[in-house]
This record gives sequence, C-alpha cells and structure tokens, in this order.
Amino acid sequence: SPVAKMGCFTFIKVMMILFNLAIFLSGGTLLGVGIWVKVDGESFLNIFGALSSSVLQVVNVAYLLIVIGAILLVIGFLGCYGAQKESKCLLMMFFSVVLIIFIAEVAAAVVALVFTGLAETLLTGLVTPLLKEKYGLDPTFTQIWNVTMTEVHCCGLNNYTDFDDSYFYGKYHGYPSQCCGDTGALCNSTLAAEKAVKVWVCCWGISISCHPHPCGCLLQGCFPQILEEIRTNAGVAGGVAAGIAALEIAAMAVSMYLYCRLDEK
Repeated sequence: SPVAKMGCFTFIKVMMILFNLAIFLSGGTLLGVGIWVKVDGESFLNIFGALSSSVLQVVNVAYLLIVIGAILLVIGFLGCYGAQKESKCLLMMFFSVVLIIFIAEVAAAVVALVFTGLAETLLTGLVTPLLKEKYGLDPTFTQIWNVTMTEVHCCGLNNYTDFDDSYFYGKYHGYPSQCCGDTGALCNSTLAAEKAVKVWVCCWGISISCHPHPCGCLLQGCFPQILEEIRTNAGVAGGVAAGIAALEIAAMAVSMYLYCRLDEK
C-alpha cells in the first residue's frame, strides 16, 4: 500500500542519515588524528608505541589518516545531506563516489594478490631513498623507524644495505644498532652481514641455532616481516575487507533505492 511504501521509504531514509552521520564523524576523527600526527608525531608515538609493528609504520601515517578522513567526510556528507534533503544529485554523487572506491579496492586487492613482487619493488623505490635521506636527520621519521625495527625485529626495508650511502651512515660510519640485534652499540657492515646470514640460514630451516630467536628471521628487512604478518592475519584482513565491501554494496543499493523512489514522489 502507499502508506506502507512511505513508511519503508522513511525508515530507510533515517537509516541512511544515521549511517552516514557515523561515517562523517569517523572521518572527522581520523582527519583530526592525522593532523595531530603530522603536527606532533612524537607524542602520538609515545602514546601508541605498542602499535608500532603495524604496516602503517612503513608509510606516512599522517597523510594516510588525513586522506582517509577526508574521503569519509565527503562520503558521509553526501549520503547524510543527500538523504535528508532528498536530493537526487547528491544521492547520485554518493553512489558514484562509493562505486569508485569499491572498484579501486577490488583492483588493489587483485594487485596485492598477484603482484606482491611489484609492490616490493615500488616500496623499495619509494621508501629506500627516504631512509637514506631522512633517517638520523628527521626526528619523527627516525623515531618511527627505530620503534618499528625494534619491535618487528627487522633492519631497513629490505636489509641493512638500505642504509648504505645514507645520511646516517655518512655521519656515524655504521648502521643502526637494530641491524646487529639491537645491542645498543653502533653496527658495522661485518656484524650486520654476519647477523643477516645467520638468520637467513635459520629461516630456511638449515639451522636452528639462531640464538636468542630461533628461526625468527630477526634481521631481515621490515617488508618481508610485515608481509609475513599480513599473511598470518590474512583471514582476519579478508573478513574485514569483505565486511567493508558488503557495507559499500548495501550503501550503494540504499542510495539507489532512495534515488529511484524520489521519481515516484
């Protein structure tokens, strides 16, 4: 009946408004945290140091949070205001933005699954120059990498040679202490190479005498370590990704339902 249809329309409209209001507030929160990290990264690390083993430590956390927060703000505004004002234009814009993000996520997932080697090459090309230029010079960047290398038990992005010809090596004539097992002393190339070979042998199952971390890949680069962590938690990550995809599909379906019903009103 027309009354039932109107009641259904109103209910879905309210749900659309509340859902996108939550997205809008989440986006604002992430944007605020991103600006905080950018302005005062050291205090952020002091508070959330335990999370430093996250893959986010490899990239620039501040810019990532700012971008995600801004995108969520736009999506939340379009969906919430579009539903409230019953604007076909805003609802279509909301649908289009979510569709573009959904397609980009699917493409990124395919690339991540198929082109892991390419991802490593791209990361090496982007991050290694930053290590050479900023490590030991930029306090926040250095702090992020020190905490990451200590807690993930890794050295550089690929291995200790990432610090060759770097600002740090030029100033101290050695590698970060983490490259020699975090002894607290400066690490030279001989010790770094010896530690890396021992751990590599251990990880391939040829030896189990890598004290004090048996077969722990202690001094590999951070990229293989983080990649292994991602693979270990692939089920959880896949579940979260599937949940996000389902929400996006539902949001697109609801926005299109409201869009089409506005033609009937």
